[in-house]
Amino acid sequence: MATTAPTGGPIVVGADGSATSLTAVERAATIAAALGRRLVVACAVRPDGAAQPAELPERAAAERLLEPALERARELGAPDVKFRAEPGSPVAALAAVAGKEDALMLVVGNRGMNSLSGRLLGSIPADLARVAECDVLIVRSTPREAP
Repeated sequence: MATTAPTGGPIVVGADGSATSLTAVERAATIAAALGRRLVVACAVRPDGAAQPAELPERAAAERLLEPALERARELGAPDVKFRAEPGSPVAALAAVAGKEDALMLVVGNRGMNSLSGRLLGSIPADLARVAECDVLIVRSTPREAP
């Protein structure tokens, strides 16, 4: 059976300004540079004018928060880097950006996957792996737990 090169659009990476999300941005930028693909750094934000959910930033704040991640991606050689804010929960927002961009791949950190609540209630990376329409790369962005 013959295989073909992957088609699709850019590499999309979920980021929230945390140190662990920067690890995912760095991995995604390295992949984008190697493949000559555009990199979209995506962030879930509050809907315009909404006060809730309070844990999500407003669009302007998210863009300021992620500027260091965009700059780091450029330093790593990603050929074209852009920021994209999407209202909604992190899972819905990142899946929506990946779909709208016709992403080749969605990259996220593994934060939340090793916690008890993540195992019981679900985690953003695991939920994205189930719902995204493209490949999902889950980057180890937190230390391994001791056996």
